[in-house]
Amino acid sequence: MLFSRRLMLGLAMAGALAFPALAGEGPTEVDLFFPVPVDGKLARDMGTLIKEFNETHPDVKATAVYTGSYDDTLIKTRAAIKAGKPPAAVIMSANFLLDMQIENELTNLDSLIAADGSTKEKFLGQFFPALQGNAVINRSVYGVPFHNSTPLLYINADKAKEAGLDPSKPPQTWAELTDWAKKLTKRDGDKVTQWGIAIPCAYDYCGWMMETLTMSNGGRYYNEEFGGEVYYDTPSMLGALTWWNDLIYKHKVHTPGATPGPAVSTSFISGNAAMMMLSTGSLTYVRDNAKFAYKVAFIPRNVRNAVPIGGASLIMPAGLEADKQKAAWTLIKWMTSPEKSGWWSRATGYFAPNMAAYKTPEMVDFLGKNPDAKTAVEQLDVAKPWFATYKTVPVRKNLEDEVMLVLNGKKQPKEALAAAQKAADETLKPYNAETSLKLP
Repeated sequence: MLFSRRLMLGLAMAGALAFPALAGEGPTEVDLFFPVPVDGKLARDMGTLIKEFNETHPDVKATAVYTGSYDDTLIKTRAAIKAGKPPAAVIMSANFLLDMQIENELTNLDSLIAADGSTKEKFLGQFFPALQGNAVINRSVYGVPFHNSTPLLYINADKAKEAGLDPSKPPQTWAELTDWAKKLTKRDGDKVTQWGIAIPCAYDYCGWMMETLTMSNGGRYYNEEFGGEVYYDTPSMLGALTWWNDLIYKHKVHTPGATPGPAVSTSFISGNAAMMMLSTGSLTYVRDNAKFAYKVAFIPRNVRNAVPIGGASLIMPAGLEADKQKAAWTLIKWMTSPEKSGWWSRATGYFAPNMAAYKTPEMVDFLGKNPDAKTAVEQLDVAKPWFATYKTVPVRKNLEDEVMLVLNGKKQPKEALAAAQKAADETLKPYNAETSLKLP
């Protein structure tokens, strides 16, 4: 009996020595962190996408891990990096890349692009030029555009017609939008039964909306060439915040207070708000749930037509083992291919970053049936990078805290923006001390 056990053990050891590769065989397992920053069924769509990837790539087993909002995803990714267990890939808010690169938390993708026999220029040439500002840092590629957005003006076409307005000729300017909002607001005595316009303001969305309004008022939210400067206390941002505040307290066409994005979309879908400014990432949700005819249009201008890019890029955190890096690169390239980029756009409402997606038969057919999906793409002609600084989230919240006070009727715009600028300058101070103010 003892001999038999020894013989079996010896055979097992001999087998292990004779076939050493067997122990290491099997797919490389990788985690993909992903957020759900907008309305809809995005989490279920992600499950469908990853299932297909795994079925067609037996050498890799990807697991999609839901990580909350964009801000939550950044926090959880940083925690995983610090713990020495980074996910292989992350769908990361495109404007967080600069901050992560400053903190040495990203993998530079240049060598992976070169290993494929390509160049940075050729690789990036697949994607709309407006997206490259949040993907390239110091002439190196750190992110691959995956799902992207611009803000849009959504209009309840039925209510517009009831008010004597032509939804096929949407408002082009702030003045026209204000006039539309007045005509679309309904009252029963002192009670508002239908608001003319709704604009979201909660952490993350609020900063994006402020950049949207500031840019369309001729301004800049931040220094696109340097991560240590923001422009909160400026005439262009003051005009933007004053107009938003006037919609609430002067014209009384916008609900008082700071309203989160989901509440805005719910208000629009229910008919409580006749217009809203919201991401194109919410377009599929509106299409699937609106019981009325609707239109989408460019964000109206005061000084110029301009909007910020939104959405996310696929990134690889720093500290990955070579096999996981290789597997993650396979996943990223597949997810951003024309076919999958187009599929994701049709499923979610985000526009497809890969320009070739719009030449696929499926996308041509889809756009023929859903022309509203073209608006965000057409607006890319006036789109610019999303604000990205050192400590992007705290710097953004320095502004958002003050904007919320204004919309809640507790501060005036000029006072609030001066306070926001002071707080942001203090947050940026360490970075400036090591860069722009570190002199020879």
